[in-house]
Amino acid sequence: MPTALVTGATSGIGTAIALALASAGYEVTAVGRNRDALAQIGAQPFITGLCLDLTDRERLHSAISGLDVDVLVNNAGIMPPLQNFCEAKPEDIDAAFAVNVTSAIELTRLVAPKMRRRGDGHIFFTGSIAGHSPFRNLAVYCATKAAIGGFAQALRLDLAESGIRVTEIVAGRVETGLYNAIVSREAREAMYAGGTAVQPRDVGAMVLAILGLPSSVDVSRFDILPVRQPTATEVSRKG
Repeated sequence: MPTALVTGATSGIGTAIALALASAGYEVTAVGRNRDALAQIGAQPFITGLCLDLTDRERLHSAISGLDVDVLVNNAGIMPPLQNFCEAKPEDIDAAFAVNVTSAIELTRLVAPKMRRRGDGHIFFTGSIAGHSPFRNLAVYCATKAAIGGFAQALRLDLAESGIRVTEIVAGRVETGLYNAIVSREAREAMYAGGTAVQPRDVGAMVLAILGLPSSVDVSRFDILPVRQPTATEVSRKG
């Protein structure tokens, strides 16, 4: 049975990808920090929950060193407070880079060499349109996602000759819990009204579609946007 490791698997896109992979016959290790959510997703067939803070390098090495996976999905991420960069706190900046960038690179460093020795594997990174387009009050988040996008594309070149595929997931507005702590319920409802958001299961379906392509084909990046989000930074209100 093929194996997969999905980070940030306790909600939103991570949960959807973990469930999609399990339904497709993968034995999935779902990584997250919420024990209750991990217990719930771990109750699903072919999914094992792993409670882990990815920024704890020592624990990360200990937990991952024995795993040999066919598919790695670097999905864990946080959204720093929505504010002008001049008001940003150093600890929020550090946390955003630690989770969104450093932990993904470190986890990949642990997994990719095993894939290279085996000559097979697929690594996904959950990026964002915020890594490719500017957004007001999101300077730090944009910077972290731009870093992930650059890393993913360069990593693909490093690993291509070994037969390993690398894909950056560039999602537009997705209805997830990412904004729960920084955007009011009313604002979130307005954001998602009228079909202006991609659903996490849609991203999971795309991941399976890419994995189903011949091993000679690599989708280096895919953009998945709501139909009513005509541009990266705009959502149409018509209709």
